[in-house]
Amino acid sequence: MKYNQKDFYYNKAKKEGFKARAAYKLMQIQQRFKIIKQGDSVLDIACAPGSWLQVIKKLTNGIIVGIDLEKIKPIPRVKFIQADINKIELDQKFNVVVSDIAPKTSGIKKMDQDISYDLSLQALELARKVLIKNGNFVTKNFQGNDTKKLQLEMKKYFKTVKTYTPEATRQGSKEVYLIGLNYYIH
Repeated sequence: MKYNQKDFYYNKAKKEGFKARAAYKLMQIQQRFKIIKQGDSVLDIACAPGSWLQVIKKLTNGIIVGIDLEKIKPIPRVKFIQADINKIELDQKFNVVVSDIAPKTSGIKKMDQDISYDLSLQALELARKVLIKNGNFVTKNFQGNDTKKLQLEMKKYFKTVKTYTPEATRQGSKEVYLIGLNYYIH
């Protein structure tokens, strides 16, 4: 899909010093669902280039960790781990896990949706290992047939599961965010 890189949120991000327009998606999720509280420890999965970490820093003075396969420029007060989320063991527990994880798109809609679903499940698995009771989880998913399956899987572990498309999402995009609130440990 072709899109205008110089759109409103792109320009706003550049003007306000954010690494990417995605920062506003997390701000809008936060405004709607209040997922991060002051003092929370937060894990950001697939954090590159770091715009969500920039937003998280404004919301909490707790421990902030970002994980990605790609290296990011250092951000003060943020611990960065360059790793595959399937091959990492974290001793730290978190109040919140967020994930803006997405595949490198191929242009083949069904294949991209399938990979997105798999990545979202991987993020959920890591979240289940590190979230504390009543913690919150956010993951991106390319909307398709498996989105409902992902919702049902999340409902096994969270008291509330919501689907949300932030206003900052590009026009015509199929991405949607699944919000899991109040994790309960099985």
